Amino acid sequence: MLRFAVILAVLGAVAATPAIVRSRKEIQAFRSFLESTRTDDGEQFLFRTQVSPLANPEENSGKYEGDIILDDFIIERMVQEYAMGRSAYTWPNTKWPNDTVVWEFGEDEFGPIQKEAIEEGIRDIERHTCVKFRYREPEDTVFVRVTGGAGGCFAHVGYWESRGIHTLNLARNVPGTGCFRHPTIVHEWMHILGFLHMQSTYNRDDYVKIVEENLRPGTEHNFAIYTSDMVSNLDIEYDYVSCMHYGPFAFSANGEKTIVALQEHEGDMGQRIFITDKDWLRINRHYNCPGAWD
Repeated sequence: MLRFAVILAVLGAVAATPAIVRSRKEIQAFRSFLESTRTDDGEQFLFRTQVSPLANPEENSGKYEGDIILDDFIIERMVQEYAMGRSAYTWPNTKWPNDTVVWEFGEDEFGPIQKEAIEEGIRDIERHTCVKFRYREPEDTVFVRVTGGAGGCFAHVGYWESRGIHTLNLARNVPGTGCFRHPTIVHEWMHILGFLHMQSTYNRDDYVKIVEENLRPGTEHNFAIYTSDMVSNLDIEYDYVSCMHYGPFAFSANGEKTIVALQEHEGDMGQRIFITDKDWLRINRHYNCPGAWD
C-alpha cells in the first residue's frame, strides 16, 4: 500500500516541474524492476550463471546494473526522476573520509584462503593509490562489512554516513574463479570507493552500441546513462578493458552480444584478468592523490 501511495504521490504532483511524462504502468514496472534488485538469491545467481556463462559473475548477481545495491532513498529518487523522463539520481558523498575505508569480515563468512584473496585486493589498491583501509574498531559505526552470501558479487556505491553498515558481498568460491577473481574483487571495492560502471558514463554512446534486441526483457534499465553533472570521466579517456566495464554479453537473452564497440581498441572489452592503468588513475584522481593530475 505504501509503495502504491508513493507512486500516486509522484503521479499527483501536478505542480512539479518538469511534468510527469511516464504512464502509471511504466512507473509501476520501473519500481518493480528496482524492487526486484533487493533479493539475494543464490539459486537465481547459479541459474543466471548457467544461462549466461559468458557474462561476468557480477553481471549475473541480480542487483541494479548487476551488482549495485540500491538504498531506499535512491530507489525513491530514481522512480521520481523516471516519472519525469530522466535517468539521473542522487548518490551520497562518494569519498571515504580521510581517504580511508573502514571495513571488517562478516563473522564466519570466509576461510583463510578466501580472506587472503580479499586482503590482496585491498593491498593492491593501497599499492597503486593513496586510499587506505583500516580494520573496524568497536567504536566504528560506519564501515564496510564483507560477506560471502551465495547471491553473487555486489556492493554499495560510495560512502554515506547515515547508511552505517555498507555491504560488499563476494559469493564464496575458489580464489581465481567466480566472484573471487582478483579484478572482480577490486571491481566491488571500486564501487565502495564511489565508482559506477564505465559504460554508464555520459559519452558512452560515442564508444559502444547497446544491442537492445539481444537483452533479456526488463534488463534494459541496467544500461542507464548518467549526465556529466553526476559522473566525471576525470579527464581520462574511455577504457574498454577497464575492470569496471561490462563484458560484451552482459544480460544477453540469446547468447549474442549486447554491447558492441564502436571504435578500435586493444584487449578484450570487460576483461577480468587485470586492473588497467586507467583504473588506478581514476581512483587516484577521484581521491586527489599526490601526482594524480600531473
